[in-house]
Amino acid sequence: MRTRRGLCYYPKVMNKRKGDFISDQVAAKKWKPAAEFAGNNPNFFEALPDDLVVMILCKLSSSASSPADFINVLLTCKRFKGLGICSMVLSKASKKMLYVRAKNWSESAHRFLKLCSDSGNLEACYTLGMIRFYCLQNRGSGASLMAKAAIGSHAPALYSLAVIQFNGSGGLKSDKDLRAGVALCARAAFLGHIDALRELGHCLQDGYGVKKNFSEGRRFLVQANARELAAVLASNPEALATGKWSTWEHRHRDVSIVAAGCLLYTDFGCNIPSLECHPANRFLTEWFEEGVEPGLRQCSHVGCGRPETRKHEFRRCSVCGSVNYCSRACQALDWKMRHKAECVAVERWLLADNGVAAADAGPNGNVVVVDS
Repeated sequence: MRTRRGLCYYPKVMNKRKGDFISDQVAAKKWKPAAEFAGNNPNFFEALPDDLVVMILCKLSSSASSPADFINVLLTCKRFKGLGICSMVLSKASKKMLYVRAKNWSESAHRFLKLCSDSGNLEACYTLGMIRFYCLQNRGSGASLMAKAAIGSHAPALYSLAVIQFNGSGGLKSDKDLRAGVALCARAAFLGHIDALRELGHCLQDGYGVKKNFSEGRRFLVQANARELAAVLASNPEALATGKWSTWEHRHRDVSIVAAGCLLYTDFGCNIPSLECHPANRFLTEWFEEGVEPGLRQCSHVGCGRPETRKHEFRRCSVCGSVNYCSRACQALDWKMRHKAECVAVERWLLADNGVAAADAGPNGNVVVVDS
């Protein structure tokens, strides 16, 4: 390894006659290092320039698969600890490096995410915003952090704000702004967010917050399916080689079999694994694993985790009434993944819920959800 200052270390040289390694002192004489490395105890690491170390730490923070990968490096020495928390390194942190399990949530984890968000990391802004809005019930601060990420064209933040606008989360039912939700959803869809594409497609098909356009909505749904298929095949190249992704399993009605994959719309007829959910949604799922506050419900889609912020905020299945969804995108995914195999019509489920009205099943056997 070489730097602009010369050799970083003394390589050991093979003694051709004896077949063993000669000592470092002899190697040092042969290699003749630069003057700053000379001496009895040269410190090669301290001679490295800070910008080179920061560049390496930036690469590590952007590619780390877990927080432990980054934290273990910071604990190595004081120099790593000092340079590792600079704004340039923290601004490059990936969403996997910022992931904190709900059971490990603490004030120090909160401070670390806050430090990353102050450094301009959009993933940290979105993750901390979701935690504050839904878990810590700090609606204003959480929404402002998500808005900060959305201004930076962070697609998941744009979609989450759209869900908040559609449901009037954090306020009253009269606070719903369907047109604002559609606008945010359209921006996220433009950036390629799959759930936003699916949500926008359903809004156009139903005329929800926008002028009804069934063919345009269908086009967005097909585009969402295509992007989802491409994303799964990119993350699982072996599925493309084996060709298993192209099988359509009509016969499987068992919940455990259907839940193993995400059955897309019949536009492509593909059976593929579901995409990995965002760490923020995973945190919400773990946080509310033991249940939400009495009288409130949680989105039934396993990859969402969003809870209600007021009673009867989410929509429910009009056939069985046992599942609730924060958005049409979550309803469509959960229907294909799980609920299609277990949905059973219950004619009088509304009688126990204060006379809330429901709608009929949609065309082609699809379940529709209605506002509570």
